[in-house]
Amino acid sequence: MPGTEIRPFRVDVPQAALEDLAHRLRTAQWPDELPGVADSYGVPNQRVRRLADYWLNSFDWRAFEARLNAHPQFVTEIDGEDIHFLHVRSSRPDATPLVLTHGWPGSIVEYLDVIAPLTEPESADQPAFHLVIPSLPGFGFSGPTRSTGWGRHRTARAWVELMHRLGYRRYGAVGNDGGSMISPEVGWLDTDGVIGVHVTQLFSFPSGDPAEFEGLDEADLAALKHLEWFYANKFSFNALHSQQPQTLAFALADSPVGLLGWNAQLFGESLDDEFVVANVAIYWLTRTGASSIRFYYEDAHATEQPSGPTTTPTGLAMFAGDFQSIRRFAERDHANIVSWNSYGGATAGGGANDAGGHYAAHEATDVLVADIRNFYAGLI
Repeated sequence: MPGTEIRPFRVDVPQAALEDLAHRLRTAQWPDELPGVADSYGVPNQRVRRLADYWLNSFDWRAFEARLNAHPQFVTEIDGEDIHFLHVRSSRPDATPLVLTHGWPGSIVEYLDVIAPLTEPESADQPAFHLVIPSLPGFGFSGPTRSTGWGRHRTARAWVELMHRLGYRRYGAVGNDGGSMISPEVGWLDTDGVIGVHVTQLFSFPSGDPAEFEGLDEADLAALKHLEWFYANKFSFNALHSQQPQTLAFALADSPVGLLGWNAQLFGESLDDEFVVANVAIYWLTRTGASSIRFYYEDAHATEQPSGPTTTPTGLAMFAGDFQSIRRFAERDHANIVSWNSYGGATAGGGANDAGGHYAAHEATDVLVADIRNFYAGLI
C-alpha cells in the first residue's frame, strides 16, 4: 500500500551542523543573575554553564551517534508524518512485542539502557521482548510535525498503526512522562491487541469532590503536598507550552544554550551530564526543540476525550522523587490496575528541585526492567 513503506534509517548529522553548534556554544551570551538566589528564580547559570561546557568540550556526538546506529532504526509515514523508531528484536521465538514511549524533554535516549536486558535476558526463565521505541511526532528524528493535532490521542492512534504495520497484533505498551499518557490511550484504542500497559506515572488528579480526600493515608497526603508544590513552583513550562509554544520557539530554535536551559529544568540535578546533554543534543541537531513543545498545546486543546476508565491490565512502577500517583484517583481512570509498586532508595535524588527517578529506565535500570518483566510475565 502506498505510504506504508518502512525505510531503514541511520543517524548521520552533517559535520557543518556540529561546527555551527560548537560556535554557538563558544559565543553564547549569558544572562545576568541575582546574587544568592540559587535556583529560586529558575535554572541557575552555574548549572547551565557546566552543562554547556560539557557539551562543548567533553560530549562526543559521533560516539553517541554510533551508539544509536548500533541498533536497527527505521522511518515510516503515518497519518502524514514521518515516524522514526528503533526496532530491536529478541533472538527468542517466544518474545513479546512492546512499544516504549518517551516524553518531553526526554527522547529515545531514555530507553537505551533497557534494550539489552529486555531483549536478551540472562535467564531463559525471564520473559524476552521485541522492542519498538519511536520518537514522538515532532521530536528528534521524527522531525518537526507538519500538521496540527499531535497530542496523546493522535499519537496513540499512530502507535497502533505502527505496531500493526510491523506485524504485531498482540503487544504491550510501556511509557514514561508523556509516554505514561499515551500508552494507556494505546490500550484504550486497541483493546484486543494490547495485553497490558506499564507506566511510571498514572496522571490522575483530584476531581474536585471533597469526598475524594477522606481517609487518605500519610503517603497520599504527602503526594498531594508535593503536587501542590510542583504546581506552585515548577509548572510554568506547561502553561507556556500549552498556550504560546510559538512564542518560545524562537529562542529554542536559535540558541543551544537557551534550549539547554529550558530543557534542563526538568532533568533532575542528580542525572549525569552525558544523559542530559545527549537528550538536548538530539533536539538541537534535529531542529525539534520548538516542535516538540507543541505536544502540550495539542493536548490542552484536544476535543477528543475517552469516555470511562481504561480496562486494559495496567501496571505502575513509580520512583521516589518523581510524580507520586494516588491509587484512589488512578482507579477512577483505570479500572484494571493489576500491579502497583513504589520504589525509593538511591533514585530519590538530591532535593526538592531534583526529580530523581523520573528517568527510571536510565537511573534505576535493573529495578524498572524487573518490574516490567514481572508485570508482563503474568499476562503473557
